[in-house]
Amino acid sequence: MRRRRLCVLIPSAFFTLAAPASAEVVRAVQPGETLWSIAAANNLTTRTVAAYNGVPEDHRVVLGATIRIPTVAEGYAALQQAGVAPADGSTTTTAQPATTSSAPAPQGAYVVRWGDTLSALAAGAGVSVADMAAMNGLDPEGILVEGTVLKLPAGAPPPARASEPAPATHVVPAADPDPTPARLSAGDVQSVAAEHGVSPSLAAAIAWQESGFNNAMVSDANARGVMQVMPGTWDWVQQHLAQRPLDPDSATDNVHAGVLYLKRLLEATGGDENTAIAGYYQGLASVQSRGMFDDTKRYVANVQALRSRFGG
Repeated sequence: MRRRRLCVLIPSAFFTLAAPASAEVVRAVQPGETLWSIAAANNLTTRTVAAYNGVPEDHRVVLGATIRIPTVAEGYAALQQAGVAPADGSTTTTAQPATTSSAPAPQGAYVVRWGDTLSALAAGAGVSVADMAAMNGLDPEGILVEGTVLKLPAGAPPPARASEPAPATHVVPAADPDPTPARLSAGDVQSVAAEHGVSPSLAAAIAWQESGFNNAMVSDANARGVMQVMPGTWDWVQQHLAQRPLDPDSATDNVHAGVLYLKRLLEATGGDENTAIAGYYQGLASVQSRGMFDDTKRYVANVQALRSRFGG
């Protein structure tokens, strides 16, 4: 039976189609670029791009030379051929996409230590227990299990025990949307974006930055699926934005939820894409009251750089 939870209104503080993803992108090396910077701009590891192009990781690219940028699947296949990825492909649907230091870590990520309580964490973050529970899909009266991944408000001070070693085993709360072993294409994401009047290249760039189109991905901040939707955001979108019930097990409906939320951010910012992108990562109220944090600026720059890959 599908889980049912009381939807709680989340405060604002929490808050040309391109070639399909199955095709590589071929372009010329630009001034100042390195193999590392090219890989980072496309949310890939240097090893992946090197293996796909048949060069060593320390290869020095030449201005004007042709470089081939793979998709996640193509890069993984190249790593398999190079002998640095499992040959049986057993992790292709559930593994997180390759990332680099260019991709900021999720804001507010925290792994519960033994002895933590939801009430203490909420008090330290300056929010109510109900809001903290709703955002993370938790029972406010339930027991907080060691290793549970949580999202804290953007800019909240780190919990007192954040400096202690995190548990080796992470626990994902049983909440919607569900992470499922499915991977979409850029065209899938762009089609949903066009349906809702959102820039297809913008939605695809955010989806790639967030998950590499991988619906199995769960971040250390408890965000799930292709668009890395939080449980509380999922409930809020269902209650206020969706015109039909969204299937929490559907990768495509995960995109619908993320795109609808992005559309609301664009409306709230008067179409200011950079602020809306920042709001998707940091929370719009936080951006408007505190400005963009350094990692938010990097996130925005990454997304804008990725748009050229998806026709924008």
